[in-house]
Amino acid sequence: MSLKPAAEGLRTHLFHIIFESNTPAAKSFDIALIVAILAGTAAIMLDSVPAYHQRFAALFGYVEWTLTVVFTLELAARIYCLERPSLYLKSFYGLVDIVAILPAWLVLIIPGSQGLVIVRLLRVLRIFRILRLMEFVGEAQLLMDAIRRSIRQILLFFVSILMVVTLFAALMYTIEPAEAGFSSIPRSVYWAIVSMTTVGYGDIVPVTALGQAITVLLMLLGYSIIAVPTGVFSAQVIRSIRADRYSDEACPGCGHDRHEKGAYYCLLCGTWLDEYSEDPRQAEEVEDDAPSPKG
Repeated sequence: MSLKPAAEGLRTHLFHIIFESNTPAAKSFDIALIVAILAGTAAIMLDSVPAYHQRFAALFGYVEWTLTVVFTLELAARIYCLERPSLYLKSFYGLVDIVAILPAWLVLIIPGSQGLVIVRLLRVLRIFRILRLMEFVGEAQLLMDAIRRSIRQILLFFVSILMVVTLFAALMYTIEPAEAGFSSIPRSVYWAIVSMTTVGYGDIVPVTALGQAITVLLMLLGYSIIAVPTGVFSAQVIRSIRADRYSDEACPGCGHDRHEKGAYYCLLCGTWLDEYSEDPRQAEEVEDDAPSPKG
């Protein structure tokens, strides 16, 4: 057996384990990676507690460096089994993978880089990798699709809320005295948001009868407004369930795992999705380059 077919077989095997989720090995890999991410994040959070840092600093350091090596090897494996790794490294989760391991190596490589200690807190971004892994779950995929569908409506909703909050804040700034806490419009915006969400900290309270009446109106308006994004998102979830036409087939070129069912080529990089068969475009190119028979 030549080395090239063996290497291609290893790349294909690693690709199915790392990027796919329909085999026991791939599911075990995803679960192990989630556990490692949660363990690393928990270690960073506990290490920020002074009492725990004094007692278990060495243990936290051991856990962190072990996971840093593991995640570095995992990133190297992802790069190795992709045909176009540069596209993956430029993606959101590719950047998260780099940021999650880079600060630790920089502190080790660059002498006197104690100032990079604060940058190492960016390793908490590893927790975002769970979102990518959770996309392999069908129910979570429906939720992700519903969020994508409703993002414009939700943004429009927040813009409308911002306009209402600003209006009420300006009104209260005009009515209420500065001694009551309404010393500026931005300060009044803070009060309006707290009142609309019915949190009610009580640090800024209207003292005039008109201001109290406006506050009651804003609270009632807040109750009715809260239901709007919930209804929009619920409607999009129903639409996603009815239009579940996507598969989790991962692209062997860039690792993108969001394609329509029955798609032959990757939406992002155009790579042939079925790694078990030959790309017909390449076969056509071979036929076009073949010399024509002599008459």
